[in-house]
Amino acid sequence: MDEQINDVLATVGPRLRALRLARDVTLTALAEATGISVSTLSRLESGQRRPNLELLLPLAKAHQVPLDELVGAPDTGDPRVHLRPIEMRGMTIIPLTRKPGGIQAYKHILPAGRMETPDPKVHEGYEWLYVLNGRLRMVLGSQDLVLKPGEAAEFDTRVPHWFGRADGKAVEFLSLFGTQGERMHVRAKGD
Repeated sequence: MDEQINDVLATVGPRLRALRLARDVTLTALAEATGISVSTLSRLESGQRRPNLELLLPLAKAHQVPLDELVGAPDTGDPRVHLRPIEMRGMTIIPLTRKPGGIQAYKHILPAGRMETPDPKVHEGYEWLYVLNGRLRMVLGSQDLVLKPGEAAEFDTRVPHWFGRADGKAVEFLSLFGTQGERMHVRAKGD
């Protein structure tokens, strides 16, 4: 049993680092959000410090992930994803992936409301969008597009981009995001 616990604890450091990098958060910003020193966070991520509950609870809260996900607790056999929605700028974002790092999947819900003025942003990564319901306005560089249900877009997030309602009605879309610039690879069966 002790060996199994040690195995789980040994994966916490790399898991913490991957989660922080996937969210594009610096050690300094994480230290400010958690009250844990930069040196302690660095030692946790490198495996030089053994994690304890006093350190893991504020980290789970800051990363908005359940504690069992943060430590990589063994699966209980329940395949459902139980992640908490994030409210941001009037939009609900529902994480659809459990593991930190790599490509992350999200469902975005923009309720009906006023149309907003685009405020394009840039960051490292690559993103793929798929509209489920409604009409999504997407500003990408100099392009101003409207995506309808069933339409998809993929782009380098270093290009200034913004999304919002195209007509004031509710919009739902899926996004896949990779911080390292991973691209989607769509395969179709040939005729």
